[in-house]
Amino acid sequence: MSQDARAQSSTVDVSIPSVARMYDYYLGGKDNYAVDRAACEELNKVVPSTQVLAINNRRFLQRVVRWLAQEQGIRQFIDHGSGLPTQDNVHQVAQRADPDSRVVYVDNDPIVLAHGRALLEENENTAVIQADMRDTDGIMSHPEVERLIDFSQPVAALFVSVLHCIPDEDDPAGLIRRVADRLAPGSFLVVCQLVSEDQKTRDFVTEFMRVSTQGQWGRVRTAAELAAILEGLEVLEPGLVEVSTWKPDGDLGPKQRTTEWIEYGGVARKR
Repeated sequence: MSQDARAQSSTVDVSIPSVARMYDYYLGGKDNYAVDRAACEELNKVVPSTQVLAINNRRFLQRVVRWLAQEQGIRQFIDHGSGLPTQDNVHQVAQRADPDSRVVYVDNDPIVLAHGRALLEENENTAVIQADMRDTDGIMSHPEVERLIDFSQPVAALFVSVLHCIPDEDDPAGLIRRVADRLAPGSFLVVCQLVSEDQKTRDFVTEFMRVSTQGQWGRVRTAAELAAILEGLEVLEPGLVEVSTWKPDGDLGPKQRTTEWIEYGGVARKR
């Protein structure tokens, strides 16, 4: 799929909730609109643990990037569906380990592009591009990606809390395979998504988000379905888990008091 195949809008539609802006609201950010906040409040009525889930997911992202940079020596990151910049972004975590670490953020929301470029204009080792994360060829041939990423060396490809935005007909497993095929041995793929073992919860959230975002949504899946997406890759210890339990820093993080849905994922390595 080329970038021409999925034209990217340069305008912000404040009449339709955005997944990136809803996530920003849950994290306590200010880059969201009334329509995003209203959608979050409606979602909270059925799945009240969503804000804790979002916070735990963000902390997972920070831990996994730190682990990849400090313990695995990864110096190149592509963050697919990165969302709006907030505190301790991928480049900040990675560049604390090595200031020469290079990061490309990818998102299709124009507000992410605007805010990201403002944040990164003085950081030559980091870029943000507006692209659909399903457009593997377009992303990997983008001038900023070609400038920053050497695909002959290991790369960490991040898909953190975004696969649920991809409908089944767009083949999320195929997306992961396409990206993995382009990466050098020793590369990593970080994947997590919203899962629930309760069909009523899966059906409600999937339909609510699909309608609210006017189709910019995939579906909530089961743990087994996420495992199938990573088939053929080496999933590292501790395996696929609820993300607050992936190599936790301690017992200080917020706790999910209910488990109607969770953020579930882990880290896979390309042999």
